[in-house]
Amino acid sequence: MNGTGRAAAATTAPPGATVTAAAGTAGTGAGGTAAAVAGGTTAAGAGGTTAAGAGGTTAAGAGGTTAAGAGGAAAAVVADRFDRFTWSDTRAQSAGLRELAAELTGRHAGAGDLLTDVFLAAYKAGPRVREAAEMDATRLVNHRIVTELVESAEFTELRRETVGDPYAAAMAVLALAGALRRMLERGREAQDMAERAAAGTAGDPGAADHDRDDDGDDGDRYESPGDGPDPDDAAGEDAAPDLAADAAQRAAEAADAAARTLAAAVPGIRGEAGNAAAKAARAAREEAALMRSWGVSGGELERMPFDGRARLAERLRTGRLAQWSELIGRFRQMAAAERARKVENTTGELVGVTLGDDLSRIVPSELASLGLPELRAVFAARYAAGELMLFDSQGEQNTGRGAVVACVDTSHSMYAAGPGGVTREAWAKACALALLDQARAAGRDFVGILFSAADRIQVFRFPAAEPAGIARTLDFAESFLGGGTSYQAPLTVAADLLAAEYDDASRMRGDIVMITDDECGVTERWTRDWNDAKRRLGFRVFGVAVGAPRAAAAGSVLEALCDNLRSVEDFTDVHAAADLFRVI
Repeated sequence: MNGTGRAAAATTAPPGATVTAAAGTAGTGAGGTAAAVAGGTTAAGAGGTTAAGAGGTTAAGAGGTTAAGAGGAAAAVVADRFDRFTWSDTRAQSAGLRELAAELTGRHAGAGDLLTDVFLAAYKAGPRVREAAEMDATRLVNHRIVTELVESAEFTELRRETVGDPYAAAMAVLALAGALRRMLERGREAQDMAERAAAGTAGDPGAADHDRDDDGDDGDRYESPGDGPDPDDAAGEDAAPDLAADAAQRAAEAADAAARTLAAAVPGIRGEAGNAAAKAARAAREEAALMRSWGVSGGELERMPFDGRARLAERLRTGRLAQWSELIGRFRQMAAAERARKVENTTGELVGVTLGDDLSRIVPSELASLGLPELRAVFAARYAAGELMLFDSQGEQNTGRGAVVACVDTSHSMYAAGPGGVTREAWAKACALALLDQARAAGRDFVGILFSAADRIQVFRFPAAEPAGIARTLDFAESFLGGGTSYQAPLTVAADLLAAEYDDASRMRGDIVMITDDECGVTERWTRDWNDAKRRLGFRVFGVAVGAPRAAAAGSVLEALCDNLRSVEDFTDVHAAADLFRVI
């Protein structure tokens, strides 16, 4: 007879009856050949030939040959639920990742799993790639792409910037997008063959047709022993194993063809993976260097939302001072090095020997006198007279305690470029940003004043008690007023700010740094008021003439206004102003 097992019907066969199940679990008799059409779990007997369906798990008997279906792993990189949550959260925040996933998934069925694998390979500290035998047949192309990426030296370099950083890992995926498209195209033929192989093991249409009754009914039927076997039923039962074996054979052949096609595509995928990883690594290093140049710390980046960090990176790449980020970074490094050279409670550099009574600077030979009882009285007498030999040193004292005020000229002439193509504005802004770092390191307020003509001035406050904020810093750095040059307006504002600080917090001895490229006259009355404020508040004024040696010449207005004045001609030399960061 011919019978088909359904979930809705249960049959009990008496002795002598034969039942063939189509719902997916087949048990063999003496012939030892079984076929599971839909459920996909089979156990072979002595004959030992099995074909798994959509479930994809098989166990072969003594003579067994196994064709795996579509039940393997879809992900090439082993991940836990925390890794998967990180990917899901990052993908939800990134419009770029969502658009890329939608585009690739529309053309390649497993592209979504591939993006997950590439992200986790870049993000995880120790990613483990599954063996090919563990993979779903339809994801072997993904597995090959991920394997070639992970094994490339270029991807190892990329991971130096991306491990543990979801944003950087996501940016790496986006940077690899073009290469992933091309690699998926290279493996498209193998992917199509793998999908046909998986579809071939899911069941043979001929077997399903054979199980249908002559009258078109699919219901279960049962014959009593007295009725006798039907020759047609016996012929159908003999044909079912043959159909299953044919399906298994076709699936195996398709899988072999897919493997050969994928192997042929491997060299192209390997080269594409290495080149793409190298480009992504360069992009990641450049962005990290850009962030460091602008003083954005790793902790600040981690607290930023994904889109906010992406917008910041774009702004830094395309802003007015984007091409000078390397100069800004060198200025800040120089300032940090000069700060590190400062030693508390010292007067400066050793220059010789002098006389005095400061035991902290006494020459070691003087101490030898204390070892002889007869010379101790002599030592005491010389100490009392201040005639002991001491190491002599000299240096500049860090006296600033009030706010640091940087007045930066932004007149049209600041557009002029010097050696190396660096503009006067770029050098001045880089110096001002380094002064901002200097003030914050000392716990002092910082005020940036941009000026040009008398009626054009812009003030940016950075209180020591509040975070500077990269957005505010960029606003200060990128603002440019244009126009002429006036000394009185910015210096008046600077003096008023220091006066207000003295009135509110009783802090004196602020520092004003005037950076300009032009000469300008001031009135006599204003000069008297300026000198009175300077004596009352005790602030110092440092002048920097950029590309304008005449402005720093003897007898110039700038010389009369400043306590310390220097001229800078080489804008590539950040050390031209190094001494500022030792005394401010």
